[in-house]
Amino acid sequence: MNKKPNKRQIAYEVIRKRIIEGVYVPGQRIIIDQIAKEVGSSHIPVREAIHQLESEELIEYTPNTGAVVKGVNDEIYKESLQVLALLEGYATAISTPYLSTQALETLKDYNQEMKEALSDFDFEKIGALNRTFHFFIYSYCPNQLLIKNIEQLWDRIDAVRKIRSSFTLKRTPKSIEEHDQLISILQDDKNLIKIESLARQHKLNTLQTFIEQQES
Repeated sequence: MNKKPNKRQIAYEVIRKRIIEGVYVPGQRIIIDQIAKEVGSSHIPVREAIHQLESEELIEYTPNTGAVVKGVNDEIYKESLQVLALLEGYATAISTPYLSTQALETLKDYNQEMKEALSDFDFEKIGALNRTFHFFIYSYCPNQLLIKNIEQLWDRIDAVRKIRSSFTLKRTPKSIEEHDQLISILQDDKNLIKIESLARQHKLNTLQTFIEQQES
């Protein structure tokens, strides 16, 4: 027998996708009745989905309002980048032994697409390709809990990335160059300490660019 659709999971995916894509903005209230009607469920699966998103810090409860989309302020954004630098550096390093020649060619293709998107000032595509580039590497990572934590942090700050187009324009050319450097060391060196350091610095460079923009 086929399993019945998991209404909690459906509600979770609907709400999460809208938060990440900016359809639901920080401070916006989540209407449980509305979501329940959309997914064809009672309130219970929706509330369970909201609790899961609350644990991922995408939603918070406020007095007299209920569940609202949680905003990411500048300090949280910077702290998130610092944590990601550590997690992504290690994840990249331990993925390295599993990356095939074909996988490295795929990374080159993604980075070339980023260069083309930059010439078209297509920031939305750049953001999607950047995520694809890094998570393609992580798809080879043997530590799934590590990747889950990275994914949750990316989701948490993705909405911030979407509204900072000037920051994206300043950072992207250098980020693409750093991707080329990373591909080169993944292909030719395979020194895991160097790879971890380079991947960690890649994220810290994003943090530094953000700080410089704040101060300017």
